[in-house]
Amino acid sequence: MMGGSRSGSRLRDDAMEIWRSAVDAVRGDVAVEAKVKFDGQTLAVGGWEIGRDEFDSILLVGTGKATAAMAAGFLRAIGDTIEVRGRINVPRGTAEGLDLGRIEVCEARDPGVNEPTERAWAGTEASLRDVATAPQRELVVVLLSGGGSAMWVAPVEGVSWNDKLAVTRHLSASGASIGELNTVRKRLSRIKGGGLRRVRRAGPMVTLVLSDVIGDPLDTIASGPTVPDLRKPGMALEVLQKFDPQRALPASVYTAVSRPPAEFVWPDAPSRDVVTIGNTPAATAAAAATARRLGYHVSTHDATGQEGTAEEVGVRLADETIDVLHGCGGAMSHPTCLISGGEPVVRLVDAARRGKGGRNQQLVLAAMIRLASSRGFDACDKQRLLFLSGGTDGEDGPTDAAGAILTEGVWDEAQRQGLDPADYLGRNDAYHFFAKTGGLLLTGPTGTNVGDVRIVLAR
Repeated sequence: MMGGSRSGSRLRDDAMEIWRSAVDAVRGDVAVEAKVKFDGQTLAVGGWEIGRDEFDSILLVGTGKATAAMAAGFLRAIGDTIEVRGRINVPRGTAEGLDLGRIEVCEARDPGVNEPTERAWAGTEASLRDVATAPQRELVVVLLSGGGSAMWVAPVEGVSWNDKLAVTRHLSASGASIGELNTVRKRLSRIKGGGLRRVRRAGPMVTLVLSDVIGDPLDTIASGPTVPDLRKPGMALEVLQKFDPQRALPASVYTAVSRPPAEFVWPDAPSRDVVTIGNTPAATAAAAATARRLGYHVSTHDATGQEGTAEEVGVRLADETIDVLHGCGGAMSHPTCLISGGEPVVRLVDAARRGKGGRNQQLVLAAMIRLASSRGFDACDKQRLLFLSGGTDGEDGPTDAAGAILTEGVWDEAQRQGLDPADYLGRNDAYHFFAKTGGLLLTGPTGTNVGDVRIVLAR
């Protein structure tokens, strides 16, 4: 039986309550209902408004891990007096139990496999046709959330679905950031980088965005299908040269990114009808409020730029934890909670050595190793410390876990079984380490996706 002290159980209960409050605050349905208001005369989405006399019906399209929940929230927010049709591309299982009316659901990929599929391609082509042929007096509502780039797939001429899959796999395995990855994907797609807006030649359109990208760059989230591509045309080629110096990727990819971008006359202030409805800071703020209510002294930090690798972030957070445990002469004056949000990257080892895991599991394992090697860290510290890192979407890499939790019980099990954390870390195999020690954070689909939230508790 896996061990753990009574204080450890209290820490775990507190951590899970704090975690759930972060996720609940940015669930797709909750975030949409907070922003969408309809009084029978005017439909308002944040600061954007349209009179009921300006449109006859609504076409709703969207993509992303939280988009099914967003669609359900939108339908509840507007009621049943407006005709709504549409289709969304979402991961399998995320629309189960939701009342989506006439909105068709394309289960574009399986859970834990964040890659383009032929199902996604078919659903994307259907969405493009719907928007291109929508009547001028039909309001087009676009719902976007993180993970959408892999599920709206419409390769440009000359680039095959397999070519795009090869690019996604190569850049992800090489440690490319989401911004770098999407810079390339936009140049290979007919829907990304403003492509969806280009096919909507006339008529109103509004986009609701649940952001999983640091700083909420509208042209990066789901690869910006309704906003201009703000990156210089040559930047996609620069990314490829950085991560594929041997030019091993298909020649069709290099040909496509070297072409001049599609021309389009954008309306004035094209981002005015794109509304961000939730992000990582909203989640960490909710977590902080719950931690304070539970009696913790709270410190929060939200990443403002690229964080580096999961290992680097884990080491930094471990060092901050040591300062909390042993700063000011080694005596803690009050229970402390460190909350942070962001999204690091993982560099994968060769497939022959590679295990299974995700960035949050890798981060916690790196933190564990750093803590164990820190001067003065002892068995007492293990009892009064908890370290959690999880993806708010409930998915961490190609696994069924949202992330990992480091508790006293995990330390004890690792020692009892003679597990070497450094070996698992070096093989990108954090999932199996935490599966053996009882440290996986298992939540299932959450209905949101705003990046990662990390929680450190010390009592």
